[in-house]
Amino acid sequence: MMEGRSEKRKKQGQHQKEKPYRGIRMRKWGKWVAEIREPNKRSRIWLGSYSSPLAAARAYDIAVFHLRGPSARLNFPEYIVEEVKLHDMSAASIRKKATEVGARVDALESAHHASSESNPTDHQVSEKPDLNEYPIPENSDDE
Repeated sequence: MMEGRSEKRKKQGQHQKEKPYRGIRMRKWGKWVAEIREPNKRSRIWLGSYSSPLAAARAYDIAVFHLRGPSARLNFPEYIVEEVKLHDMSAASIRKKATEVGARVDALESAHHASSESNPTDHQVSEKPDLNEYPIPENSDDE
């Protein structure tokens, strides 16, 4: 029996929650992985396993940009720098560049997550503190 349109939309909505970005998926144990199919081939390029979906999506963006060019559908087009071109378009060089970016984003995400967990009262971490401002003394427990 054929599925109705509402059933398809419902499935697409569930699928969207599981897979927030293009080119990534979540493993059963919670890691996010990225891979991409090589053009005109059945093989895939493994782009790595990451802690956050953002890092996996950024790795995918780098790979798809180098494989398909500026017309590629990206997760984050604002982060692609077109001046950085790969001289070697092999699967290995694309994988290397994508995993470098993904690992960097993963490290930044992990550091940001760890800093917000260690100090739950500060919801926003100041990137550039005012060095001319005097430090506020903490209250002592003696009082």
